[in-house]
Amino acid sequence: MSRVEPKNLPPFREAGRGRSLIDRRVDPHPSQAEGEGSRAYRNARKRSAIPFTPMKQRKLRDLSVSAMGLGCMGMSEFYGSRDDAHSMSTLHRALDLGVNFLDTADMYGPFTNEQLVGRAIRDRRDSAVLATKFGNMRGADGSFAGVSGHPDYVRKACDASLQRLGLDHIDLYYQHRVDTNVPIEETVGAMSELVRAGKVRHLGLSEAASQTIRRANAVHPITALQTEYSLWSRDPEDEILPTVRELGIGFVAYSPIGRGFLSGGFKSLDDLEPTDWRRANPRFQGDNFQKNLDVDRRTTRHRLGHVPRRRHRPDPRQQDHRPPRRERRRGRGYLHRRGTGAHRRRPAEGRGSR
Repeated sequence: MSRVEPKNLPPFREAGRGRSLIDRRVDPHPSQAEGEGSRAYRNARKRSAIPFTPMKQRKLRDLSVSAMGLGCMGMSEFYGSRDDAHSMSTLHRALDLGVNFLDTADMYGPFTNEQLVGRAIRDRRDSAVLATKFGNMRGADGSFAGVSGHPDYVRKACDASLQRLGLDHIDLYYQHRVDTNVPIEETVGAMSELVRAGKVRHLGLSEAASQTIRRANAVHPITALQTEYSLWSRDPEDEILPTVRELGIGFVAYSPIGRGFLSGGFKSLDDLEPTDWRRANPRFQGDNFQKNLDVDRRTTRHRLGHVPRRRHRPDPRQQDHRPPRRERRRGRGYLHRRGTGAHRRRPAEGRGSR
């Protein structure tokens, strides 16, 4: 039988059981016809209730976001075929679960990903914290035209993103890649003009070096730095993480589960569609795939056990447009097995401001 959904379920309040939880979702029971006051129906409620904790919040400098974010790139390009209806449903479901930190960029699609995300949040703008990016120039045919950080391009790119999104402001505006031919001071200076004009609320950088971060932050406060960080991409630990901690900049990890590899969802390269960009990634090719798969299987046993909490952890952005798996990942991060003393690992935290 299908699940009976409670009406007007408030955000974040999933089915639950226990004194601290408010709402419950209930599987139907044959005795339901007897009325909610029957003992059989009450017992069915107890058996079907599953505890969840509301989504935690993290601070990226002075910007508050959900502890888990949703990277939207794969909804429009790079990770196989697209399904806008499915992706729209995923975006709405993420917001319902309290995942309000949505990440897109003008180059994804190209351009179509911003349109998709804009449509999804247009009537729920206050529930979403929207991040988008500029800098990687692409043509309408998908061709790549290099990187630009010229002030004129910064202003032009922002206006184009706002038009595609259908919004009047961007919450977090990243420079997607640093233009080595333009001083970072000039680029960030143009970005700060967007803040003063009310088009952008917060500024960010992506894949920037330590000294570049310092120079940019001296021009205008940088709210967040976005860089790849996971169990198999730990380069930021040497210089980047110490720098953002010192400057009070939030750290946003993209591809925290190794572009999906560390999720345990891959068994062979055939699991990827022929057009999937990851087929060209060396970690997914030849003997590397099997060796990495063996390592992932060994570390899975550790991930499912107790992992002590650390003080500084980045803000994860999952890049998956399939709702069932995303919800399983959320449960794996926040579900506690009550009464057993065993707690599953919480997702990485992203303050980076201490």
